Amino acid sequence: MTEFASKIHGLGKALMMPISVIAAAGIFLGLAAAMQNPAVTGDAFASLKYPQLAIGFIRQVAGAVFGNLPLLFALACAIGLAKAEKPTAAFAATIGFIAMHVGISASLAAQGITQATTTVAALTARGMSMNDALIYSSQFAPTLGVFTYNMSVLGGVIAGLITVALHNRCYTIVLPTAISFFGGRRFVPIVTVVVLPLIGICLAFIWPTIGAGIAWVGQLIGKSGQYGMFLYGFAERLLIPTGLHHILNETARFTPIGGTVTVDNQTIVGALNIFNFALAHPGQLNDGVVREATRFLAQGKIPVMMFGLPGAALAMYHCARPEHKIRVKALMMAGMLASFTTGITEPLEFCFIFVSPVLYLFHAVMSGLSFMLMDLLQVMIGNVQGGAIDLIVFGVLGGTKTHWWYPVILGAIYFSLYYYVFRVVIIRMAVKTPGREDEEPDVVQRPPLAAGQRAVNIISGLGGAPNITEVDCCFTRLRVRVQDMRLVIDRTLMLSGASGVKRVSENDIQVIYGPQVEKIAQDVKTALGTAT
Repeated sequence: MTEFASKIHGLGKALMMPISVIAAAGIFLGLAAAMQNPAVTGDAFASLKYPQLAIGFIRQVAGAVFGNLPLLFALACAIGLAKAEKPTAAFAATIGFIAMHVGISASLAAQGITQATTTVAALTARGMSMNDALIYSSQFAPTLGVFTYNMSVLGGVIAGLITVALHNRCYTIVLPTAISFFGGRRFVPIVTVVVLPLIGICLAFIWPTIGAGIAWVGQLIGKSGQYGMFLYGFAERLLIPTGLHHILNETARFTPIGGTVTVDNQTIVGALNIFNFALAHPGQLNDGVVREATRFLAQGKIPVMMFGLPGAALAMYHCARPEHKIRVKALMMAGMLASFTTGITEPLEFCFIFVSPVLYLFHAVMSGLSFMLMDLLQVMIGNVQGGAIDLIVFGVLGGTKTHWWYPVILGAIYFSLYYYVFRVVIIRMAVKTPGREDEEPDVVQRPPLAAGQRAVNIISGLGGAPNITEVDCCFTRLRVRVQDMRLVIDRTLMLSGASGVKRVSENDIQVIYGPQVEKIAQDVKTALGTAT
């Protein structure tokens, strides 16, 4: 069970690679859409030929990123989960992704299902109703020129996971002398070409059942209305300590659970894909369809991340003991800025979720209410982060149809509620938030550490270099695999500037540092001699 948990956390870490690209591409797409909107820039600018050509080019580049997300996710899974020889794993994943879809296409062709026989015109000519024809036709799409099932990002994840499993098992294989040239890492793409088409043939028979199940869950959430959105937001925050919220988010963003829409015989699957298609193709989707998609996206996070958590941070600062306020102020300011501007919340959340179940549950409930209320108020703000950047680019610049003022109004209420509730609970229940821990003089007097010394301390806290087998990071967490968890010293890690330590399995640990974790991870790898 612990090994399975470790693999799930590894998958969540791997998925962060394309998500960071998607977030940036989405911002460029949103800015381009705003600059081509006469209501924002005026008719004079909208009619300028060369600036509009440049903006259109930006849209095309961003659109190309979103159009190839399945392949990007296949690569990310392979790179993120490969034990070694990551370039080989990425190369094999590309081959495996194509080979799998070729297998699916061959199986479909054997059943008489081709691109020509699945057009709406061909289906209606055989007596199928227009609505049924649209639904059936939407199950298929060309992927890198191969006619196949419309599996969206999930197809990329499947191909990536199977490829990396083959890679981790085969990249050190030794073949007989006569064919030894094809051993080791060269064997990985060879075995991938053999196995993945067979996987594709099998998927061609079971995918309709899988797709129907996913669609059923999406319909259930749709029928649940605002209550479904409450459960989504509530569960998303409850999963924060485990890191599994990434899995929940990607499911809504890239599968039919987040919605499905067909435009000109092209099917767009997933909330984020629908929203970005609307940005790249203005006027092709009505606002009602886009709103159905954005209810899973940034709009439900904005009141919590821009206003609620900063209110909680202010309360934690005011509740700190006087002698600790300088230290706590620096910690809270860094967390507030990250949460307010970019929607990165873990540095603040890990200050309270492990020391107060009451505050943790309150935070999850308020997150669920935020998603529910934004859906109820017909807000239409997309992208993935939920900070000020998303509010401005996709809300304010999107015009009045986004109803961007509702998250701000609710946010003002959330700021006060979070501040009051956090302050009352911390004081009355003696919660050990930062600055209220048991007296530890060395914590107060310790000066800020230089990067090299901090890396040394982190390695020491992780049980020493021999105990560390793998170091990586996501947006805010240093993710480390150790040989013996008993050697890990939480206090040493906290003294290195961490805001939380989470053991996710017998050998996997996450240390929360915030947005600066990328630099910290590189420093640790350098100190270990594993930096590349």
